[in-house]
Amino acid sequence: MPRRAALPPARRRAATPGAAVPGLAGLRAAALLLCAALGAGPGRARPTPFPRFPFQDPALPWHRRLDDLLGRLSPAELVLQVARGGAMGNGPAPPVPRLGIGPYNWNTECLRGDAEAPGWATAFPQALGLAAAFSPELIYRVANATATEVRAKHNDFAAAGRYGDHTGLSCFSPVLNIMRHPLWGRNQETYGEDPFLSGELARSFVQGLQGQHPRYVKASAGCKHFSVHGGPENIPVSRLSFDAKVLERDWRTTFLPQFQACVRAGSYSFMCSYNRINGVPACANKKLLTDILRGEWGFEGYVVSDEGALELIMLGHHYTRTFLETAVASMNAGCNLELSYGMRNNVFMHIPQALAMGNITLQMLRDRVRPLFYTRMRLGEFDPPAMNPYSALDLSAVQSPEHRNLSLEAAVKSFVLLKNARGTLPLRARDLPGKRLAVVGPFADNPRVLFGDYAPVPEPRYIYTPRRGLETLPANVSFAAGCREPQCQQYSRAEVVGAAGAADVVVVCLGTGTDVETEAKDRRDLSLPGHQLQLLQDAVQAAAGHPVILLLFNAGPLDVSWAQAHEGVGAILACFFPAQATGLAVARVLLGEVGANPAGRLPATWPAGMHQVPPMENYTMEGRTYRYYGQEAPLYPFGYGLSYTTFQYRDLVLSPPVLPICANLSVSVVLENTGQRDGEEVVQLYLRWEQSSVPVPRWQLVAFRRVAVPASWETKLSFQVAAEQRAVWAQDWRVEPGTFTLFAGGQQPGQQTRAPSEVLSARFTVTGAARPLRGC
Repeated sequence: MPRRAALPPARRRAATPGAAVPGLAGLRAAALLLCAALGAGPGRARPTPFPRFPFQDPALPWHRRLDDLLGRLSPAELVLQVARGGAMGNGPAPPVPRLGIGPYNWNTECLRGDAEAPGWATAFPQALGLAAAFSPELIYRVANATATEVRAKHNDFAAAGRYGDHTGLSCFSPVLNIMRHPLWGRNQETYGEDPFLSGELARSFVQGLQGQHPRYVKASAGCKHFSVHGGPENIPVSRLSFDAKVLERDWRTTFLPQFQACVRAGSYSFMCSYNRINGVPACANKKLLTDILRGEWGFEGYVVSDEGALELIMLGHHYTRTFLETAVASMNAGCNLELSYGMRNNVFMHIPQALAMGNITLQMLRDRVRPLFYTRMRLGEFDPPAMNPYSALDLSAVQSPEHRNLSLEAAVKSFVLLKNARGTLPLRARDLPGKRLAVVGPFADNPRVLFGDYAPVPEPRYIYTPRRGLETLPANVSFAAGCREPQCQQYSRAEVVGAAGAADVVVVCLGTGTDVETEAKDRRDLSLPGHQLQLLQDAVQAAAGHPVILLLFNAGPLDVSWAQAHEGVGAILACFFPAQATGLAVARVLLGEVGANPAGRLPATWPAGMHQVPPMENYTMEGRTYRYYGQEAPLYPFGYGLSYTTFQYRDLVLSPPVLPICANLSVSVVLENTGQRDGEEVVQLYLRWEQSSVPVPRWQLVAFRRVAVPASWETKLSFQVAAEQRAVWAQDWRVEPGTFTLFAGGQQPGQQTRAPSEVLSARFTVTGAARPLRGC
């Protein structure tokens, strides 16, 4: 959504609104005792006696409470609940005082911390950097810490009667769009280019954010932007009127799988996107929102529009002629909640007229409101606060030492070592005293450019730039920006040369930042902005053979082929947007401290030049991402990253080597750390179809695991590759017999730019007749 300003699936029985909640006998009496003993906790937003109405009775099953609540709301009240999705003057959803229902703001951003809400919050690394860690466990912990701070601040806001933007508990996160184009401005918000990686990380984010309490949700997740949304923002055309023309096979195999993983994880909501899909706006797309999302996947939560997306159905896409037509089209397609640009007479405010004309039924309206109140129930709004442990969270949980340490850990784990010639890194701590270290470039000491988009705002004392972090080391640190902003239009060569020429080690900090790539702003090419390449070349020349270390702060790939090839650049470290702990993480990784041996892997391919970059507006997957890349090698492949130690793989075993059509494959492999340093490796398994009746990727990531292995130790790892992962799309998901190759290693097979370890391979055979996957 612009910078202004779900219900779990049926298979998760305990979260289904029609199911009774186990263990609720006696809850009514227990709740009354808790209320009497503890009083209203900090999450209590209204002084309503409990319970006045059946929908406030925690002893009743969810469906009965919802039936009671919805039956008490008038059509006018129902309309306001779907029409006030938040964002400036459009929210919050209004109270219903006669029922003791308070206001609620649906407009909350939680991508990697409590973003855009009033007050401070811990800032974790940007999503693409978190993806580079290849660690679902890390994503889970970051999401859970985010939810803790969102909930703690919400409790404080509610106690003070504050219901403005970004004060609620329903998050427009995570972002699950595929990084299909290197110049897209919103690549930084994604988990990279691979549907399987994105789906695994989405599952962990949703579960971490929502928590594991059997009754209450800490903060509700919302997966976006649904669907086929991955640029352009503004080059060559506007996202607000763009029609993504996509083949059904690409839609099913690239743009939808990670969203289905989100449903399976139990997300309470989805956000429909701005674009059209083959001519039909996503937020009025019945095939997308009803047939696929609800019919095929069993989603029972709510769909919220991106901010202004409903208005744009008429104003941008010219798909409808009036807001009335738009309301009918979007609500009947499956949209539950309108997030408007701040309008009061917005699209869903025309529903009363549609009701009168019979174009929307009252039952349809109630059905659209139902998951909104179910979500609020599961967040604990209609239970006594003393029953909900999350109601006790207060502002002491915000920016806690534990969360600040997690931000540092996440930043360290996100860094990807792209080059390390002649053992440039790690620097030796014992050699630092008396050494002269120069840190130069527009990202060296500018906090603003280190966070990326949708960033929480921490207290300044917790923000460490590269300069501030390196000043914690026992070295003599000098600084020269060279240019003050990432665009680097005004460049002081003398400043850079002076600092680099007097140093024993030079750290050059370059990149993009939100001045160059962000929502509503695509890049035009892969180049380092402005005079940044000249700055690097000047620093290398002035260093005169002393080590030069290049730190990159970006999301979309950059053309750093000169730095990769030039012997004067000893090491390159991709840092993404590490946020508040940037400098501390940089210092730890450059020294290779315990737990800081880089093990991040690129979550997206870096092209070798603009000749490898296809048109932004063409949505075919041919030539895009590692799964369909052309014959020419990229600069850096997906899954690539180096370490300060070395690894060796052996003893790849597939069991059974011949398996029935619906069976899963067991895989084991031995990993040994053959170097002198403890380290972590990201083990990656790729599947290749040797025969297929339809086009398939050249190979596909099917499993991965980040593993810590001490020096000279080995470990045996086991994986399962499900039958579903070798299914192909042929007008339906099907499993087919044939021969398959399984690759195991620390990278993709057959890469020109590669880590020193080998990639093992073995074949297995699937027998039996082809059949629909749903028949397995």
